Amino acid sequence: MFKILLIDRCYFTRVGLEAWLNQTDLFPASFLVTSLNNLMLAKEHIAQWQPDMIIADLYGFKNDLHHIQQLSSLFSACSEHNRLILLDSGKDMQLSQYCTQFDVHATLLKTTSLETLAHAIDAAVLSRPTRIVPQIATPLLTRQEEKVLSLWMEGRSNQSIASKLSINGKTVYTYKRNIRMKLGMGNRFTPFLSLPEVSEITEPFPKSLN
Repeated sequence: MFKILLIDRCYFTRVGLEAWLNQTDLFPASFLVTSLNNLMLAKEHIAQWQPDMIIADLYGFKNDLHHIQQLSSLFSACSEHNRLILLDSGKDMQLSQYCTQFDVHATLLKTTSLETLAHAIDAAVLSRPTRIVPQIATPLLTRQEEKVLSLWMEGRSNQSIASKLSINGKTVYTYKRNIRMKLGMGNRFTPFLSLPEVSEITEPFPKSLN
């Protein structure tokens, strides 16, 4: 079973790609898919979970970057055992030129056909160095922990997260502690994870898949 990490700000892209990748009749290999909507945590997730493939929309995060060099941490986390496919929601010349410095298996736009994307994924799997692939793989974070992390990164308070997920505040605290441990979050993450919390946040208007 191959592990795939999706890195994308768009909720609908993450959900849609995960459902598509799990259609076992489309691919000769079976996949375990997990997703992130935060670029800053990608390096830690890659280091801890060691996915076989990373599919990322870097264009979707470009307005969050103070300098394009911030992307180097993501690329540095990838090794010969990972395959990186960029599935971008738009074009940016500076971003494209920067990415040519690194070992990117394929660069596609989200407007590409699913057939083309499937071929790129199959080719990436086949091009990986030979190693034992476990028959059973487990995600780094549970589904509930992924939901808590996503809301946490939005700056929601524990009470707001608890209300959103229909759990109590103490459970949210426990989830946050588990997330910190699993992602190896040390003091260097403290400023980032101490975002101002607000009691009420309106839901952002969803981006389209394209």
